[in-house]
Amino acid sequence: MSEEAEVNPKAYPLADSALTAKIFNVVQQANNYKQLKKGANEATKTLNRNLSELIIIAADTEPIEIVLHLPLLCEDKNVPYVFVRSKHALGRACGVSRQIIACSITTNEGSMLKSQIESLRHEIEKLLV
Repeated sequence: MSEEAEVNPKAYPLADSALTAKIFNVVQQANNYKQLKKGANEATKTLNRNLSELIIIAADTEPIEIVLHLPLLCEDKNVPYVFVRSKHALGRACGVSRQIIACSITTNEGSMLKSQIESLRHEIEKLLV
């Protein structure tokens, strides 16, 4: 199994390497500030409870269908979402040794991350245009 798996064409929008580095940086900080929910189920819960600022999904998820409900939910709730290439790398950014197929950065009023999350949201919204 290669590190660079085939990216599913359904995985849109896909972050380029520069944006991916920024996303992983914010994910690591969100994890430190306890503003990160790991896993597709947790991400779904944060969306349903309107707690999510940003959803990050791994594009090499197999089968991809297990995460494709997330973009639909995100569009309903007006939450930006983005795909990154590797679930291994997403897991590492989340601070665990397992693969993670999706994670959610949650809202927190007095958060130190607010400005970084805002700038990420803008970059991701540009990808969608």
